[in-house]
Amino acid sequence: MESFVRSVNFFGNCDAERLLEEFGSPLYVYNEDIIRGNLKRLAGLITKYPYTTNYSIKANSNLSLLKIALEEGLNCDAMSEGEIRLLMKAGFTPDRIFYVPNNVSREELQFAVDNNIMTSLDSIDQLDLYGQINPGGRCAVRLNPGVGAGHHEKVITAGKNTKFAITDDQLDTLFEVAAKHDLKIVGINQHIGSLFMNPTPFLESVKNLLTMAKRFGKLEFIDFGGGYGVPYHKVSEDEKPFDFDRFEAEFEKVLDSFVEEAGYVPLFKTEPGRYAFCEGGVLLGRVYAVKYNAGRKYAGTDIGMNILTRPSLYGSWHDIEVIRNGKVVTDNPEYVTVTGNICESGDIIAKERLLPEIRTNDIACVLDAGAYGYSMASNYNMRLRPAEVLITCSGDAKLIRRRDTYEDLFRNFEF
Repeated sequence: MESFVRSVNFFGNCDAERLLEEFGSPLYVYNEDIIRGNLKRLAGLITKYPYTTNYSIKANSNLSLLKIALEEGLNCDAMSEGEIRLLMKAGFTPDRIFYVPNNVSREELQFAVDNNIMTSLDSIDQLDLYGQINPGGRCAVRLNPGVGAGHHEKVITAGKNTKFAITDDQLDTLFEVAAKHDLKIVGINQHIGSLFMNPTPFLESVKNLLTMAKRFGKLEFIDFGGGYGVPYHKVSEDEKPFDFDRFEAEFEKVLDSFVEEAGYVPLFKTEPGRYAFCEGGVLLGRVYAVKYNAGRKYAGTDIGMNILTRPSLYGSWHDIEVIRNGKVVTDNPEYVTVTGNICESGDIIAKERLLPEIRTNDIACVLDAGAYGYSMASNYNMRLRPAEVLITCSGDAKLIRRRDTYEDLFRNFEF
């Protein structure tokens, strides 16, 4: 298969070896051209009706990348006070932030109220608490449309087996609680899950949510969530991208039916996260040991599960390209298990994967690491989190987050 990083000139005027020499290993690297292209695609998804894309920043919250999203005209979703603060630091005004929390404190809701951030409440209890804090205020509610989707049960966020949202059988109670506090519900939102390549479940959830919307009268906005998939098997299996053209046409038909029946046009929103940055990021790491156990080859890298959690948490697949002396290696394929440097048996990036021959000192280039990569990283085993570098549109490397230092690890201890 054709190399992804080579086909898109991912590293611009740089090469992987030089990047690791300058910024250290492991290293997250982002490509600005790819990211801006994806953001433009998301921002222009619906043109027939009033529409905004709210980028869900939990996927990647790097300040420099958020500024790019702002430049490309996106609004943003926040899940916490910290995310709200970061978005404001990036330049997003309150009217461009949608706060969608889950099980949060009075103090955190108060922060959103004090900063005029539109908030969606995830349960009857949270709606009641919000009403106590902000009687007579405006808010949204998160609804469960009864349909879930995603690549793993841990990323399915709607349907019967989920902690999220308010179900249709609770709507009467919802309206009672809102009336008790004189709350005006101006919007509804949903999120059914992450990483779907087949749009059918999403469109079914859209229909269900629009049916529930009729119980609310005229709404200012309806937010359908995100979850658009990325082809994680693009190199290994030539997996095709999400078909946005077909999806947009089918999505628009559903909206047409609602507008005709409801007799008004609200602002429609979606809230993708992964699609915005996933393909625009790779993770580079050094192979420090090659060994054989029970006839199986293992390539040990410095990409531990603390740096990229998805494979160990979800069993997620990431294509891997092998780089040697600045060039992608494609010959002598063999089965190998690629592991990290964490003291856990589950610290595996790729299990029994058919890859070109890997040698000590090669670079493992993990594709599609721009979403839920650094944002889920930790200092487990007291490992340092890596730097993040952006390959700008000019092809040059720009440091957008420095590598941890050992002083950072010790900073919050009280001696």
